Amino acid sequence: MNTTIIGLGEVGRAYAKALHAAGHTLQLCNARAGVAAQACADALCLPLHLVPGEWLRTSDAVLLCVTGSAAPQVVAHCTPWMAPGTTLCDMTTASPDAKRAAAEVLRQQGVQYLDVAIMGAVALGGHTTPLLVAGDGAGAFKHWMEAAGGRVSALPAGTAGDAMALKLLRSTFTKGLEALSVELLMAAERQGLREALYTQLQDIDDTPLRTFLDMLVRTHVLHAKRRSAEVQEVTTELARQGLESVVLPGVAQRFAKTVAALDAHPLDPADITTEQALQWLLQQEG
Repeated sequence: MNTTIIGLGEVGRAYAKALHAAGHTLQLCNARAGVAAQACADALCLPLHLVPGEWLRTSDAVLLCVTGSAAPQVVAHCTPWMAPGTTLCDMTTASPDAKRAAAEVLRQQGVQYLDVAIMGAVALGGHTTPLLVAGDGAGAFKHWMEAAGGRVSALPAGTAGDAMALKLLRSTFTKGLEALSVELLMAAERQGLREALYTQLQDIDDTPLRTFLDMLVRTHVLHAKRRSAEVQEVTTELARQGLESVVLPGVAQRFAKTVAALDAHPLDPADITTEQALQWLLQQEG
């Protein structure tokens, strides 16, 4: 298989080595002959192209490993040189909408487009970092990438943009939890209660994540007023410990918004489901 890697940063270099070892005929391209990019090309005994050109027409697949902000410009430079039937695997952090737009443009040119989201740190996992892929041809990408030692999950009914959207949704959870955990453990450590806190959180640890998340949303619309008062109490206690929360004001705003919506549009609490709670919340957003 003739595979081109465009962008020899940390991601591009990791997959270049793995695909070369798996027997792919590789072509490498980087906007400048930096030390790391040139060293990678030299180690694989391959030339380093600085710009797309006629050489790109022989590619079966092109892995786009540049930054998300540079992706549209790089795609525009590459597509005139890509033969119909080529697969562009967009491994950048471009937004879901940008990936959907790129997929439509390439479809009109006969080039297959895959949205590939890197779901971990390549600095730690290298080419074995989990990948999530969406778009026509996702199954084929999974096959040849896993043959090179990669780890790939394909979205069966996913279209371009879905993989990146899921990555960003996951980041919404993990980054929010990270910020909250920083404040939580600082407060517990200051009071000498961190080990005891882990014990008190054990029931959460024992609950499947989906069950826990659904429960939070379902009960949020039932108990937002009482919990809003608890948020204020917690904020006051952190301040008393000398820790001014930057996370809880946003939490308080979320609860206050729900309380105001409940006052304007009361909700029947009888046997409410997570789906009903979510639909009601979305309706309040307009």
